[in-house]
Amino acid sequence: MKGTDLRNILNRIDHKGYPAYKDTKGSYDFGKYTLNIDHVQGDPFASPSRLSVNVRGSVAGFDPQLYNKKHRRIALQDHILRRFFEVIADFTFRAKGSGKSGLISVSRPSQEIFERSAVRIDEVDGSVTVRFRVGFPARGRTVISGELIKILFDFLPECVEKSLFSAAYPEGELKSICDLADDQLFIREELTKRGLKAFVADGSVLPRESGISQKPMKGAVAFRSPESTAVTFELPHKGILRGMGIPEGITLIVGGGYHGKSTLLKALELGVYNHIRDDGREYVITDASAVKLRAEDGRSVQNTDISMFIRNLPNGRDTIHFSTEDASGSTSQAACTVEAIEAGAGLFLIDEDTSATNFMICDELMQKVVHRDEEPIIPFIGRVRELYEKKKISTIIVAGSSGSYFYEADLIIQMKQYEPFDITDEAKRQAESFGERTHAESAFEGNEAKRIVKVSRSITGGDRIKTKVHGTDGFSVNKEEVELRYVEQLTDPEQTNAICTILLYMMKNEFDGRREIRECVEELYEMLEKQSFSAVNAAKEDGLAMPRKQEIYAALNRCRGLITIHA
Repeated sequence: MKGTDLRNILNRIDHKGYPAYKDTKGSYDFGKYTLNIDHVQGDPFASPSRLSVNVRGSVAGFDPQLYNKKHRRIALQDHILRRFFEVIADFTFRAKGSGKSGLISVSRPSQEIFERSAVRIDEVDGSVTVRFRVGFPARGRTVISGELIKILFDFLPECVEKSLFSAAYPEGELKSICDLADDQLFIREELTKRGLKAFVADGSVLPRESGISQKPMKGAVAFRSPESTAVTFELPHKGILRGMGIPEGITLIVGGGYHGKSTLLKALELGVYNHIRDDGREYVITDASAVKLRAEDGRSVQNTDISMFIRNLPNGRDTIHFSTEDASGSTSQAACTVEAIEAGAGLFLIDEDTSATNFMICDELMQKVVHRDEEPIIPFIGRVRELYEKKKISTIIVAGSSGSYFYEADLIIQMKQYEPFDITDEAKRQAESFGERTHAESAFEGNEAKRIVKVSRSITGGDRIKTKVHGTDGFSVNKEEVELRYVEQLTDPEQTNAICTILLYMMKNEFDGRREIRECVEELYEMLEKQSFSAVNAAKEDGLAMPRKQEIYAALNRCRGLITIHA
């Protein structure tokens, strides 16, 4: 149908009851683009209607060189979404009515760059699709179609013109966005070649504006690498870039309080994602499989082999197939560590402030007072070297109160007023003069326990499945809560929404009670890499951002009542 047909429908249903808006559902040709009304809300107070616009590639006119590779396409999509978000902000609620009448909204991009369902460029023909929401206007529950005509025939064409056509962007702007994506990918690939786990470019601005703003802090001290850790990349577009390279192995970050230790770790934590230009962290690049570990008192654990760290519990409790509904600090961090190994982590990130002390260290005096045979916890310090040498998992630890890790660290960085200094040699000398190092534990020879997944009975019944997403704190499925607030690399609510969607798909299609969790997740993520959200039947959904597989594992391991994981 043509746009004039939609106008005729709206004129016909004016002043009718709100359900009359259902007649507008369909596709309409507006000449330069097609408007799709995919779902119409039930009343003006309900979730707004879902719409999408599709612009043919020949009309949009974006250079194929900007989207011919996946990383460039994602960067271009992200930039288009940011422009569309900015443009519609001038028009939202300019149409009047009750409830959510006149609302025009689209996914709000963060400082990180994600593949999102809100915008998609077809890699073959260059067509552009953007998905957004509109509150169809009403007075009470009576249609006021004149206000919707304003939105669809006056406001929307201007938004499309200013954001979905190549001609709307200044010359060189889009190329610079994709060039940055090239440079970021180049660094990621070079990390592996050079035996590095992370890179922080000179000039990076790591502190954020505030606790509620992820924009760079104005006037912050710019990062500069110590000479001993400096590496240089010759990037495809930016050219020569110097910065601090953190090598494989064990790295310790120390320093006084408020000197930037945790700020550096946080930047590394989020360096698994690309950041937008002028974020200050666009050249902070971390091994994409890195996982932040921490204690999570009270979390559930299902059939996880924590015997590498905890064994010989009182009453003979099994730690090879360990399960609990209320984990302690040490058992939760042990479980997080083992689960991260299962998820394919190549780097652990740890801050002592959010760790269980008895999981991290046990000093010499305590070992003399409490005999080792009476202590079931093998602290992380006794396994950190083994994890690197046997499993090739590196570790970066922030420590401010204990020097025990001086003995194990390969590189020790001290932060002084947000500037890094390499103090490895001096710290090692001090450690040698201080006394005997903590003895390493005997080698761990255990086998990884099988972890089979099946869906709980409460979900496989005929009841309608209801979901609710709580930002980055988690989500619920039929009132069963999945707590994710301590999964700190989950940064965007749309990632949480995507994980919920992925979980539902896996519950229906993957978890048959015979397959291991690793097999299910790896197969699913391979599909996501190739097919994006269409892999989980969500190609037409809005509000999804691609999570890493590590966060998918994390969500599955924190499910209560939805799935069971058994041997």
